[in-house]
Amino acid sequence: MLEVARKYEFVKSGDVVVDLGAAPGGWMQAARKIVGDQGFVLGVDIEFIEPLGFSNVQTLVGDVTDSQIADDIKELLPRPANVVISDVSPNISGVWELDHARQIDLAQRSLRIAKDILKVGGSLFVKVFQGDMLQGFVGDIRRHFGFVKLVKPKASRAKSAEIFVLGMHMY
Repeated sequence: MLEVARKYEFVKSGDVVVDLGAAPGGWMQAARKIVGDQGFVLGVDIEFIEPLGFSNVQTLVGDVTDSQIADDIKELLPRPANVVISDVSPNISGVWELDHARQIDLAQRSLRIAKDILKVGGSLFVKVFQGDMLQGFVGDIRRHFGFVKLVKPKASRAKSAEIFVLGMHMY
């Protein structure tokens, strides 16, 4: 995440960042490093996340598939989010079509949450699996963001089917 954030500058000092699928907390740490003392980071996951020890970093045990999650997130934010990052992933079954469909569903849910909690001009960085449903999802992102880019970070294994969609400048 740091590599892409540096290249595209979609996370800045002082930003409010929501990390969906945050456990065990690596992306939260990276986001906190960028936003500094003036920003805020909220990590959301269905599993408990060990606190990072910063007053401007909080966690929420919650499920992105819960219809109330966006409201729960908004209650904890000091102001509308500048950035939503989502590394949410399904439990892998080994059946590619099923895993791809589940990942796209989670990415769609991340997009819905982002639309609800991001300020105008905000950004979304979301993990997806490559497959036949990817272009439809990218089309959904394009309807809400002025800049859209598919990104394969160097940290991602070359043979991995995971790729990230970056949407910047939400309308």
